[in-house]
Amino acid sequence: MDKINILYISIEGNTRSFLKRLQAFAKQQHSINSRDLEINLKEITDQTLPEAEEKNFFAFVPTYLDGGNGFDSGFTELMTNALGEYIDSHDNYKKCLGIVGSGNKNFNEQYCLTARMYSKKFNTPFLADYELRGTDEDIDTIYSILQKRWKDSQNN
Repeated sequence: MDKINILYISIEGNTRSFLKRLQAFAKQQHSINSRDLEINLKEITDQTLPEAEEKNFFAFVPTYLDGGNGFDSGFTELMTNALGEYIDSHDNYKKCLGIVGSGNKNFNEQYCLTARMYSKKFNTPFLADYELRGTDEDIDTIYSILQKRWKDSQNN
C-alpha cells in the first residue's frame, strides 16, 4: 500500500507532535476510506547519516533563526541544517514534492522563513504552514494538500 513519506526535523518537539497527530489523523481517515493514504515519518537529526531516498517525500521544516527583529535582520538558519544537508545529499531534493513550514507568528517576517528558503534552494513548492504545534484545522488542511499532491505525483 502506498503511503505519503515525510522527512522532518524537530528540535523542541513541536514538529514531531504535529506530525504524530497528522499521522494518527491519516490512519483514521484511511480506516474510513481506504483510498485515503497513511503517512510514513522519518525524523532527521544531527546523527542521521545521509542516504539516497528511494521514494518521493515532503519535508517539514521548523524555523529557528539567530536573533533579529523579525523585519530586517536575523535570517541565519540555526539547528535545522541537518535536514537541509540530508535533502541536498544524494540529490534527494529531486524527490521532494513540497515543503511545509512552521514557526511562531510573533517573529513577523521570520515566520516560516527556513521553509521558504528551502523551497527556493531546492526549487520545490512551499505548500503550507502552521504555527507552533498546529491546530486540528491545520491537520485537516495540510493532510488534504499532501494527499492531493502525492496522488497527482503518482499519476505523472
